[in-house]
Amino acid sequence: MDKQYSIADARHHLASIVHEVEQGQPARLTRRGKAVAVLISEADYQQLLGHEKADLWTSIEDFRRTHRLDKMPFSDEDFAGLRDQDSGREFEWES
Repeated sequence: MDKQYSIADARHHLASIVHEVEQGQPARLTRRGKAVAVLISEADYQQLLGHEKADLWTSIEDFRRTHRLDKMPFSDEDFAGLRDQDSGREFEWES
């Protein structure tokens, strides 16, 4: 969280701060140099409350955004042979 505003500054620039927060950039509010509150978007707030039910693709995008898979200390070879090669049990459809 890079943005920090005194309460007095926030009062004068509330519209632009809210716009930044809506874009996903939280803002910290300070009083006499000490952090006292954080402004977050409604979407982030709902997510914190657990009310937001993301679909699968949104969850995948969030995971990719927060985890750099290209920086992980493993490769495709680490997963070789992990898949069960068994064809499963015998099965026939009933007529």
